[in-house]
Amino acid sequence: MVDVTLICVGKLKEKFYQDGAAEYAKRLKGYCKLNIVELAEQRLPKNPSLGEIQSALEKEGEAIRAKIPPNSSVIALAVEGVMRSSEELAAMISTWTHNAAKHLVFVIGGSYGLHPSVKAGAWATLSMSPMTFPHHLARVMLLEQLYRAFKIQEGSDYHK
Repeated sequence: MVDVTLICVGKLKEKFYQDGAAEYAKRLKGYCKLNIVELAEQRLPKNPSLGEIQSALEKEGEAIRAKIPPNSSVIALAVEGVMRSSEELAAMISTWTHNAAKHLVFVIGGSYGLHPSVKAGAWATLSMSPMTFPHHLARVMLLEQLYRAFKIQEGSDYHK
């Protein structure tokens, strides 16, 4: 069974996000060992300067890198990443589970995204869409897509 870690900047506060994430985490138990790591989002003023944003992203990046297990394939979620279909994601996960990496690590940044060093150190970057979503919703969407990918791999009719 593959180890999958989600490193997420920010905590889920709204109950509907918590419930959605919990449901897919429960469903994933039969397919992977899931670990969700929540990191604190850096506090910024209401209208932060570019320098303040960059400083916050750098601190978040350091915290993210500290939580990445050794021998991991890191996939950073970023708007400029590659968009993949559910079938393509399933095939990628299948490939990753057969390589030397011991862990699959997906990284979701906070409100201002990810520090460039996190994206540069990733094995791949993945985009959910060119649209903007709250990073809390992105977590639920990613968990659902991971569940869908495992269901595709087993040939289930979940994916229609």
